[in-house]
Amino acid sequence: MPAEFIKIYPQNPDERRIRQVVDCLKDGGLVIYPTDTVYGLGCDIYNSRAVEKIARIKGIKPQKNDFSFICYDLSHISDYARVGNAAFKIMKRVLPGPYTFILDATSNVPKLLNTNKKTVGIRVPGNLIPRLIVKELGNPIVTTSIKDDDEIIEYSTDPELIYEKFQHQVDMVIDGGYGGNVASTIVKADSDTFEIIREGLGDINVFL
Repeated sequence: MPAEFIKIYPQNPDERRIRQVVDCLKDGGLVIYPTDTVYGLGCDIYNSRAVEKIARIKGIKPQKNDFSFICYDLSHISDYARVGNAAFKIMKRVLPGPYTFILDATSNVPKLLNTNKKTVGIRVPGNLIPRLIVKELGNPIVTTSIKDDDEIIEYSTDPELIYEKFQHQVDMVIDGGYGGNVASTIVKADSDTFEIIREGLGDINVFL
């Protein structure tokens, strides 16, 4: 059975549509959704079978996963990661925004997402759709980028083309308009120093 394809407007997300997505996630579904960078593939972080399905789609072992997850806001992050004073000041300035922060994980992070690692990647994207999904769900969702097989175009930006490709692998695809083709900037901030792991859409000058 092909995935549902639903339209949600990022400027004014329909609450009923958000609840529809959340119901899918609660049932263990996989959802493709827009962010402020590229389209992401995700599930409820507490559903281990759904996380394993995403790992299969990505062609990796669940124990080798490098998934990050989306939180609603800064206060939500503190439930899952330890944030030092320097990191907090920076994150308060740049979030919501196109950054993934690698932080020291707390015991609230499910084992499958934190296998043999003491850190976790966390995002608060500048797109209301995934953040409202997380708020309604009551806990974070996994986020991993939708990559294209094309050698030139690394990330798919057209939700209809994304649907064509993934409709038999996921349960729902959200059309939130055209996505970007530059991923988030990844910043390691597990102490009071910052290390740029990957330069992406987010401005790195705030860390220099």
